[in-house]
Amino acid sequence: MLRHLRISVAARFFSRSAVARADPWPLPHSPEHLANTQTPPELPPPQPIPRPGETVAAMRARLVYQSRKRGTLESDLILSTFARDNLAAMNEEELREYDKLLDEADWDIYYWATEERPAPERWAQSPILQKLKIHARNEGKVVRIMPALS
Repeated sequence: MLRHLRISVAARFFSRSAVARADPWPLPHSPEHLANTQTPPELPPPQPIPRPGETVAAMRARLVYQSRKRGTLESDLILSTFARDNLAAMNEEELREYDKLLDEADWDIYYWATEERPAPERWAQSPILQKLKIHARNEGKVVRIMPALS
């Protein structure tokens, strides 16, 4: 009797675990992922941390690091290779604009760059975001890997 009870408890557990549940890690670009990664439009844009006295060289070095260490592999790869290819040629104004872009949520940047979602008004005409979109298209079909931190 006790053995039968154990089997029926185990069978109930397994049958309950077979219930279809929503995937907690849906694939990028899937409808579930798009729905779960939308930043509410009523949220104000993020405010950058003030960095008085930061030199252009220090800002460039910080942006290289921040481009690489985002928290999502997709954003890390797009932004780190973009930083490697473009930051050295950017002037101070462009660096500041890129700095503001990096304050946005990872998935927002990713979906704006891959053109899966339209960018909000504050970024719609941004030359930096336009360059990032071109970079994300990877029209040359370059195999991209994370650049080394130097």
